[in-house]
Amino acid sequence: MKMHRQRPAQRPSLLLPLVLWIFCHVNSVHGALPTTRAGGWSPLDSDHYQWLQVDLGSRRQVSAIATQGRYSSSDWTTQYRLLYSDTGKNWKPYHQDGNIWAFSGNSNSESAVRHELQQGIVARFLRLIPVGWSEEGRIGLRIEVYGCSYWADVINFDGQGVISYRFKVKKMKIIKDVIALRFKTSESDGVILHGEGQQGDYITLELRKAKLLLQINLGSNQYGSILGHTSVTTGSLLDDNHWHSVVIERYRRNVNFTLDGHTQHFRTNGEFDHLDLDYELSFGGMPYSGKPVGGGRKNFKGCMESINYNGDNITDLARRKKLDTSSFRNLSFTCVETHTFPVFFNATSFLQLPGRANHNTVSVGFQFRTWNPDGLLLFSNLDDGTLEISLEDGKIIVHINVTTEATNYRVDLLSGSSLNDGQWHAIRLVAKENFAMLTVDGDEVSAVRSTSPLSITTGGTYHLGGYFLQTLLPPSQRSFQGCMQAILVDDQPADLHAVEKGTVGAFENISLDMCAIIDRCMPNHCEHGGRCKQTWDSFSCNCDGTGYSGATCHTSIHEPSCEAYKHLGWSSDTYWIDPDGSGPLGPFKVNCNMTEDKVWTTVRNNLPPRISITGSSRERRTVLQVNYSSSMDQVTAITTSAEHCEQQIIYSCRMSRLLNTPDGPPYTWWVGRGSEKHFYWGGSGPGIEKCACGIDKNCTDPKYDCNCDADAKQWREDSGLLTYKEHLPVSQVAVGDTHRPGSEAKLTVGPLRCHGDNNYWNAASFTTPSSYLHFATFQGETSADISFYFKTSAPYGVFLENLGNTDFIRLELKSPTVVSFSFDVGNGPVELTVHSSTPLNDDQWHRVMAERNIKEAVLQVDQVYRTSRLAPAQGHTRLELFSQLYVGAAGGQRGFLGCIRALRMNGINLNLEERAKVTPGVMSGCQGHCTSFGMYCRNGGKCVERYNGYLCDCTTTAFNGPFCTKDVGGFFEAGTLVKYNFMPEPVPGASKDTKALTQQLMPNDVNLTKEEVTLSFSTSSSPAILMYVSSKTQDYLAVVLRNNGSLQVRYNLGGLREPFAIDVDQRNLANGQPHNINMSRQNRSISIQLDHYPPVNYKLPDASDIQFDLVKTLFLGKIYETGPIDPVLIERYNSPGFIGCLSRVQFNGVAPLKSALRKAADSQADSHPASASPVSYQGKLVQSNCGASPLTIPPMSAAPNPWPLDNTDAETPLNEERVIPDGVNRDSAIIGGIIAVVIFTILCTLVFLIRYMFRHKGTYHTNEAKGSGESATESADTAIIGTDNPETIDESKKEWFI
Repeated sequence: MKMHRQRPAQRPSLLLPLVLWIFCHVNSVHGALPTTRAGGWSPLDSDHYQWLQVDLGSRRQVSAIATQGRYSSSDWTTQYRLLYSDTGKNWKPYHQDGNIWAFSGNSNSESAVRHELQQGIVARFLRLIPVGWSEEGRIGLRIEVYGCSYWADVINFDGQGVISYRFKVKKMKIIKDVIALRFKTSESDGVILHGEGQQGDYITLELRKAKLLLQINLGSNQYGSILGHTSVTTGSLLDDNHWHSVVIERYRRNVNFTLDGHTQHFRTNGEFDHLDLDYELSFGGMPYSGKPVGGGRKNFKGCMESINYNGDNITDLARRKKLDTSSFRNLSFTCVETHTFPVFFNATSFLQLPGRANHNTVSVGFQFRTWNPDGLLLFSNLDDGTLEISLEDGKIIVHINVTTEATNYRVDLLSGSSLNDGQWHAIRLVAKENFAMLTVDGDEVSAVRSTSPLSITTGGTYHLGGYFLQTLLPPSQRSFQGCMQAILVDDQPADLHAVEKGTVGAFENISLDMCAIIDRCMPNHCEHGGRCKQTWDSFSCNCDGTGYSGATCHTSIHEPSCEAYKHLGWSSDTYWIDPDGSGPLGPFKVNCNMTEDKVWTTVRNNLPPRISITGSSRERRTVLQVNYSSSMDQVTAITTSAEHCEQQIIYSCRMSRLLNTPDGPPYTWWVGRGSEKHFYWGGSGPGIEKCACGIDKNCTDPKYDCNCDADAKQWREDSGLLTYKEHLPVSQVAVGDTHRPGSEAKLTVGPLRCHGDNNYWNAASFTTPSSYLHFATFQGETSADISFYFKTSAPYGVFLENLGNTDFIRLELKSPTVVSFSFDVGNGPVELTVHSSTPLNDDQWHRVMAERNIKEAVLQVDQVYRTSRLAPAQGHTRLELFSQLYVGAAGGQRGFLGCIRALRMNGINLNLEERAKVTPGVMSGCQGHCTSFGMYCRNGGKCVERYNGYLCDCTTTAFNGPFCTKDVGGFFEAGTLVKYNFMPEPVPGASKDTKALTQQLMPNDVNLTKEEVTLSFSTSSSPAILMYVSSKTQDYLAVVLRNNGSLQVRYNLGGLREPFAIDVDQRNLANGQPHNINMSRQNRSISIQLDHYPPVNYKLPDASDIQFDLVKTLFLGKIYETGPIDPVLIERYNSPGFIGCLSRVQFNGVAPLKSALRKAADSQADSHPASASPVSYQGKLVQSNCGASPLTIPPMSAAPNPWPLDNTDAETPLNEERVIPDGVNRDSAIIGGIIAVVIFTILCTLVFLIRYMFRHKGTYHTNEAKGSGESATESADTAIIGTDNPETIDESKKEWFI
């Protein structure tokens, strides 16, 4: 045991009894600290240069260390660091949690503090360096070390010799490998082991730039051997001449690659499972030129111990000469130390070395390694100037400034790049009369030279790693963080042992014989492909392009599903989704289709539609690979969480059998998820070897269950939807019957379509303060993220909690406006709080996201309020929990009342619903989604609760879409009209939709004192009737465009000689631009708003009635109705009818245009509608977005008009369904014109007579037919009118049938 202080002026003191006790008990490596024996180590000076060294006599495995203060004194050590070494040189600091660990010591002189070493160490020498001590006294220390003996066979490799392990058979076909060894070296490159086979298999483990590289190939395949090559890199700074442990475990294609306790799991590329090696496996180098690494690779130079290959102890076999070691010149079973003397600098360090003074040549050299891009490497005051060697932006820069009475000399040299990569780099500078040369890494070819005028006289002193004195010409950099070794001054090695003893030079705050460099990017804490960048003290992650954010690229920036995007108010589009959040799956693009009641997620594949297949047989099937825009794991994440998935598959065939039903073996099968073959087709289900026609019993040949199985010479087709989502998606289709002459098949595999997200709506309701759900312990040692939604009316409650011995993690609502995230990883409790400006217990959904990693902790609420806290620079980083995870309570205190849903922790969704089903006090699911999401239902849409979300019901609005925001518009051509009857009688067997429409206005609503009218239009033609609402009396409401394009609203409610007309705007609105009208009436008050202008108020005259009596029918585009009609409307505005686009049409909660368009779509899908509806239309009604140019539609015959303005508008009813071509026969036109004039004259006479005979208000006249199907020659207009149900007429009214 040695006690030493690294300052030359004084000697250490020693307490003899303690020395004997430590020597005795430490060498036995067991026992406990004494509590009665006096003594202890206490140096004369208490400063940071003191250390206590222990020699264990031989290499031991140390597992724990305990300390006490000096007996019965005020001297103890509060904090210390531990160094260890095999030789008493080249010390290595103990690392824990990615830092040079500082152990907590004692708080008094008697109590013992013991620490278990997380990473067990093997060493002979230990050094304890106090970094904190008693404020009341001095450094005081008693120690005890715990562990066990250690022995291992060691082989020294000289860079030439190779150990060959010959197999018992010539060729080995290996399915499982376990390789373990320990090595140490000061070289950055060298092959550790290698084996290869003639079939292209190989395995190589080598050092490359001080990192460990494993290359493995389990064999080539039909696409080329490169696909089997797998390369994995781990570790860093492995040329530190300290022992490192390696374990390689392989079973088939699964490999665990472990270095110093850090394991990487990976799967080899290619298609094969066996490692086929020939003859031998070599350790220490490559006896032959291997395929993956080729020639020129260096053999390993250093030491290896405990080499084991599949149970064989290679080092023991070599010692017993059972292996070929003939390539060694001198095989040694002891480790030959190649010791260098490194110096470790921090930001306040310097090393001062003497050199020759008053000499005309500067010759210095050294090796350095660092992570910092900038730093001062060497500085010297010359006799008449300065010399500086600095690292600037990863490059070496030399500045030589010489000032004399005659002139000033300045020489600048620059060389190298990216020299802050943590590797050792050699610098050599020679400067003399009119010459300077800088060499980096011994590359003489690229050495930088200068022949500028120069005269040098050395000053005799060199500062390395820092210069803090005042000088006229200070260096550009002041300090350096890193290591140096192999220092040469004036071509002579620096005697650092003499520096350590204090006989040569001086130093401050350096560590001699140690390089405490740490690679903070290994293991890489930047997740999901984030790029790690480090300095000496810290690291940072660049997350650009990864799809993740945060200090360690842990949290996904994308939503988990299309369902989540919809409920953020987003519309249909292509989006990036990340189903597992921070989990291993990366984000990927899908198409999201937000329909009214479902959100469809579509993933497309690369298989062209109707791809032709020929030449396949049952023996040699044609296998079509179906690749998707996402990986199979990503697609599986969609199908797993979806409520329903489907994929269309179509097989078109000509003499090509499909499933060979009913009894034969299938010719064709498909492969789905899990690489399992399936023998059912679209429209059928698992285990049912049929096609859709076999299920529906409508195959073209009833003897078979598939159309194609009939083997017909005509083209047939079997198609349908695959809906068993556990089997989806389709990844392969194997076709096996297209080899016969004339046989052919065409295959189509549609995209995968899924709707719903069970994870997003997975919820539980906590009904009592003591209720909770419990799950397995949360695993989030270095990175932990938690996200969920909650809603509550309670003022507080714990969302979740998980405990360890002292570690814990907890999320809770502390008050109505405060959410708290607290945890402890061993450095003491930390709490983050977010304060909301509005109460969070408002019974609406709120989103909470919390993350904790080794860099920071973050808490965010509703993506608005956010707080963060940086992790301490040094300290514990691992969250170690052991209890169950409790959701909804914390140990019985402050239980949560309310709902929690979509709980996801580190990318894993917790199934709250399943656990709630078996837990008292907790209910599965949660109602009340409309309180949070109802605001997304616009334009009068009603929010409807669903078990797994909500739905916007747009039935009573003039809009469609998931949020009732999609305009419903229709293009009208001349003669097109929409008719809506407010009081149709119910039809037996009518659909639910029809009954709902029928009940929208009840009978007591047909006498109105208020109206709400909304519509939008765009047209370039005038005059026109936009909307007309009639009654069984002479009351009506009309919205018209006059001849000059101005807008007029006409009310006739009775009591006035003329209708009340409102000229809304004198501008020409028939300008092709869209215009909006919003109108409301309450008794006599009328408010009209046009476009974005303010509403204008009007008032009905006092003589006017205020009740709109017996509302009957609404027309859009044109009026076609008999009876008392305002002649002004007919004569001035009704012909040729509205030509343009109408949208957003709504009258008192009725959307007639939307109903008509739906009916038009239904009639196209089904030519025989099963029931009547209150809406009908005439002419061609085409749905339009009304925002684009008018649609080009073939001209149609105008509807027969009872009140034509001239003979050019009249046509016979018999021509109603006829499309008039561009070239019309002139004779036919003349004849038609004559007939039209005759009919016009007769109709005018009849109208005049009827109006004269029945002039009083309240008498209703009609010429409607009793039935719509009485005559095959009825016009379309007559048929429309005939669909109206007979009105109930008061006895005082007369009805005439003409």
